[in-house]
Amino acid sequence: MNSMMAIRNATFGVRVGVRVGLALCVMLTLATHAATAEPMPGTDGWIATAQKKAAAAPKNSAAYDDLGQAYFQKARETGDAAFYQLAETTLQKALALAADDPNEQAASKPCVHLALVYMGEHRFRDALTYADQSLSGGVASPEAFALMGDAHADLGQYEEAEADYRSLAQMGAFSRSPLQIAYVHDSRLSYLKYIHGDSDAAIALMKSAVWAGLQSRIPAENMAWLYYELGERYFSTGDLKNAELAYASGVQTDPNHFRALAGLAKVRAAQGRMDEAIQLYQRSLNVVPMPAYLAELGDVYRKVGRMKEAQQQYDLVEYIGYLNNINKVLNGRELAEFYADHDSKLGEALTLAREELALRQDVVTWDVLAWVLYKNHKLPEAADAMQHALAYKTKNALFYFHAGMIYRSMGEEAKASQSFADALKFNPAFHVVFAEAAANAVRDLHQKNNSRESVSR
Repeated sequence: MNSMMAIRNATFGVRVGVRVGLALCVMLTLATHAATAEPMPGTDGWIATAQKKAAAAPKNSAAYDDLGQAYFQKARETGDAAFYQLAETTLQKALALAADDPNEQAASKPCVHLALVYMGEHRFRDALTYADQSLSGGVASPEAFALMGDAHADLGQYEEAEADYRSLAQMGAFSRSPLQIAYVHDSRLSYLKYIHGDSDAAIALMKSAVWAGLQSRIPAENMAWLYYELGERYFSTGDLKNAELAYASGVQTDPNHFRALAGLAKVRAAQGRMDEAIQLYQRSLNVVPMPAYLAELGDVYRKVGRMKEAQQQYDLVEYIGYLNNINKVLNGRELAEFYADHDSKLGEALTLAREELALRQDVVTWDVLAWVLYKNHKLPEAADAMQHALAYKTKNALFYFHAGMIYRSMGEEAKASQSFADALKFNPAFHVVFAEAAANAVRDLHQKNNSRESVSR
């Protein structure tokens, strides 16, 4: 088993390096299947069928729209940026063909599906534009309102997002499939409740979304995503038992759901079950080598003293992040945080964090910028960015750990002590490395304060 793992680690970088050609290889395979009567399962079968239909009707907008949706679903499942690009190109062709259609509503679907792709590519303002354009065709699409809310949320415009989700909820009263709208609405409103520090409401809404998703019999990948999001809400409160149950349900629903696998690995690390955590991270990364999860696996290796394996994961984080331009856009924030976490390339981290803030101004991006500014010894700027990150009182333990580090460096020990304590109150196991650092900081500040009181007396 160990020898097999050594081979896997040695070849993993090469496997990732050729991944940019994965989409082309898959396209050739699918084209071969599409030319025959041989059936293919799942999304690959959908792509093969849609390719065949588009080839048979090259002027049919709906055929290209369907193919674009299939490419996008493949991008969701694999994380391969090339499929986002295929989806965008195909949907743009569908939209161009729809321009010649006398039916004014023909462009609505390609517009909303392009908005989906642009959300996946982190082009949030483009997503807003196309979602709004889809509504201008006279079709009140639930997807359009959901996407507008998502884009506003990523831009940090939470009030606008809530208004979009209200419009989505109102559509449920007149829909033939209210449960489908319910799972879309409740899962999104759950995130807004989390942002505003209402953990109980966030969890209740995600449980409602899971129930609606089950009743609607949505696809396995989408259902696994709901379980993953429920796990995230539980984990943020330190409820490892229910987080474990939610992530495990996601894995059971879709064994290749890389996010649910990584979530379960995170729980195992928090429980101190490091060997299981490593195995689960490896399973996740074998599906999609996400830089954020590579970094988490590296931190687990680091925690157990396996520094060589840790460094292998850290090297791959950078490699994948810069594999192509779209990967850099998709992973810019994660790269900035990774560099700051590991005191590496801090100047580049600051550039990446500021570029990310130009794209979106949500609380997570403000937190990353604050952390990177702190590591670059720009403390007043870091404190200002941290105020933006905490503006909505989001109960994210990592935010408060970062705040504690900033305040302690500024000599504001009372604020620092409270921030560290809040981080541990929200989730005592929020990070495999930093949770222990927060506990040590609370102890050190407490001892320092006691020593001062003794001297004073």
